[in-house]
Amino acid sequence: MKQGHVAIIGAGPGGLAAGMLLAGQGYQVTLYEKQTYVGGRTSRLQLGEYAFDRGPTFLMYPSLLEELFQSVGRSLCDYVDLVELDPLYRLKFGDLEFTPSTDMDRTEAEIERLFPGNGAGYRRFMREEGLKFDRISPLLMRPFGKLRDYARSDVFAALPRLNAVDSVYNRLSRYFDDERLKYSFTFQAKYLGMSPWECPGTFTILSYLEHRYGLYHPIGGVNQVCEAMRRVMEEYGGKVELGRGVAQVIVKNGVAAGLLLEDGERIEADHIVVNADFATAVHKLFDPSDLKKHKPVRVAKKKYSCSTYMLYLGLDQKIRMPHHNVLFASDYRANVRDIMNSRVLSKDASIYIHNPGLHDPTLAPAGKTALYALMPVPNLTADIDWAEQSAIVREAMLTRMELEPELRGIRGRIETEAIITPRQWRDEHDVYLGATFNLAHTLDQMMLLRPHNRFEDVGNCWLVGGGTHPGSGLPTIFSSARISAELLMEQDRSSRRSFLRATRNS
Repeated sequence: MKQGHVAIIGAGPGGLAAGMLLAGQGYQVTLYEKQTYVGGRTSRLQLGEYAFDRGPTFLMYPSLLEELFQSVGRSLCDYVDLVELDPLYRLKFGDLEFTPSTDMDRTEAEIERLFPGNGAGYRRFMREEGLKFDRISPLLMRPFGKLRDYARSDVFAALPRLNAVDSVYNRLSRYFDDERLKYSFTFQAKYLGMSPWECPGTFTILSYLEHRYGLYHPIGGVNQVCEAMRRVMEEYGGKVELGRGVAQVIVKNGVAAGLLLEDGERIEADHIVVNADFATAVHKLFDPSDLKKHKPVRVAKKKYSCSTYMLYLGLDQKIRMPHHNVLFASDYRANVRDIMNSRVLSKDASIYIHNPGLHDPTLAPAGKTALYALMPVPNLTADIDWAEQSAIVREAMLTRMELEPELRGIRGRIETEAIITPRQWRDEHDVYLGATFNLAHTLDQMMLLRPHNRFEDVGNCWLVGGGTHPGSGLPTIFSSARISAELLMEQDRSSRRSFLRATRNS
């Protein structure tokens, strides 16, 4: 049966996943993207012969994504070549290097070698966090739109293991006594743009997921997952219109009726799916008179994640270092406090380095390297002049990176480079406050208290992406797309049933 017309704003992973799911179920889908490429923060950055992932650099828990592809009669592996990484990453604390993997015996032995007496804690972590994930994961797969959504058996089953009033750091302190080992299992709070001392203990499941199910590199970069969803959507008749920004969601009598594009064209639609950054959308895409709960002044007062300073380097030499590397600050806790609380640039900062050429020869010419470096920094609520500080931060990052044996002298090997500062995240990529991980995952901004998948202010309007339930990170963004698509389709089925009953009774 031919379904209605769905207009999607934004070709990030959430918008593409929703478009793929809806097109696969017979909807007429048109996706409008302001940029000239798909992917949003999960897009490809091309600098001459060098290619980079603009944002996320690994795929976690790909079975969830595979479920989405299978639901429309496709398989992810037919579109993307995934390489499982072993080890997961190299974590550096001064001269100490920790390289965990999904092989529990090997990781336990590595922990005992580097952090004697902590191997049993690792086994307990894997066992207890596995039980926790099994209880919590159903809550990430369904909507929370009403208070009664808490009064279900899966919530009661999860409550004893939710650890929501604890912190990630405190939870890990139950398993390990070495600070460096705790940091090795808590730094994943940065995926949510949060401090492990403030991030709810629920999110210890992030490090569990890595250690249990592994990390994967799609050949060509994580951006290829977005390209794959675009291909499937188009195979089902969906359209992706690039370079076509949306100026406003047209609302009539409290219901979304279409879009006004930046070029002046008006588009009619039965449903609108918003994959734009949530706070940016509220501030720019709606007439304030159409908003009741999420007025811009209220949204501006919400809590937001940290930002990131990005450095993309095309080097005329082959770099032989692990795929993922985290160089921890000598005082990691002070570094996190600088970012999240004091909102200043750390003199001693942690840096993440991505060297995908170890497994993927498609990203740079032979004998050369596309190297990616990221430094977590405060978002734009901080009093930092990025026009002045950008060059200073770049020099500090390169100085720290050149202390690594594999990276000595890289300043002289740079053929091309690009930088993204928090200000550029805001001005060029429409990321509110440059908060690259969206709304913070504090207790008052989770589940029912996070913007709902069915937008509360406007009918026939649906949210996908990190700014809605269940939250930031690719697996949860894919889950948000599935939740919103299912809610949309169920509403239409219910409307058709009501129409048929009324017709029979007339």
